[in-house]
Amino acid sequence: MMRALIALVLIATGALQAAGRAEEKRAPLAAGGEVFAVVGGVVVTGADYERAYRQAVRKKYYHRQPPQGEVNALRREVGDALIHRVLLLAEAKRRGLTYDAAKVDKAVAEHDTRYAGNPQWRQRRQSLLPELKRHLGEQDVLERLEASVRAGPPASDAQAKAYYDAHREKFTEPAKVDVSVILLSVAPSSPQVAWDKAREEAVRIAAQLKAGADFAETARLRSADPSAARGGNLGYLHRGMLPEPVQKVVDGLQPGAISAPVTVLEGVAILRLEGRQLAKALSFSEVKGRAAALWERERSEKQWSEFLSRLRRGAAIEIDESRYPPAGAGEKGA
Repeated sequence: MMRALIALVLIATGALQAAGRAEEKRAPLAAGGEVFAVVGGVVVTGADYERAYRQAVRKKYYHRQPPQGEVNALRREVGDALIHRVLLLAEAKRRGLTYDAAKVDKAVAEHDTRYAGNPQWRQRRQSLLPELKRHLGEQDVLERLEASVRAGPPASDAQAKAYYDAHREKFTEPAKVDVSVILLSVAPSSPQVAWDKAREEAVRIAAQLKAGADFAETARLRSADPSAARGGNLGYLHRGMLPEPVQKVVDGLQPGAISAPVTVLEGVAILRLEGRQLAKALSFSEVKGRAAALWERERSEKQWSEFLSRLRRGAAIEIDESRYPPAGAGEKGA
């Protein structure tokens, strides 16, 4: 955690170095060179880009290498984040936005207290505190800018209704099944003889149930599933909540029917379909608030995306394309 904090401060503040605007035409950036990008006269170094990329890999893939097909997209994502930060800080300055000093001082004090016992923090505290404060101040300004760009009036009833009409699938309750289960538990690592014994027992229990034995009482006495206390009832479940092999069995049952034994990860199961609930389209009056919120979120995302695009179009940006492959380009590896 401490190392991640220091890396964050260095990336966010040390990576962006003011550079004078060259009057003459600048030579193309060298692939893999010391500079990743020059954004409106501000330099983003290659070293800090690579540091940000490694941190993104750790955060998203937990120290594993990203899949080959996702490398270029991640590199562009990291590059865009650094480029946008430069553009947004410049725009915030142009608008005269300032950070909340009390909020930043409080956050700095919290960081200082949290890592007070860390030797690495104590050793580098004096040099890192100013950079940490600067980073937190910038973040506060950027959050204020983003909030102002995304802001807008609440959705009108007409706008919410139009969104509802165009996205009916988002306002439809999926079909559900009410299922009960009796599970004879078998550890995955158990020998084959244990699985065979459980299946044989499940066949006997299924026969007893089909002959009239009470399912709920049998579940309370025999099932290892947590639902045993409820007579084995799992309640209403929509597709995707059951393992696919179990879902296929349930799909073939009529309400009240009992399945043949089914092998699952936890052992051998016997299922009973209690009932089905068909997909239900919700009326606008039932989901008016959610439709309005989704319309506002879509509007907010569109405003933010268009704002970033305008900033990029209006700025002089040079990028090391070897680190920022075009969208859809063939993979070049991590």
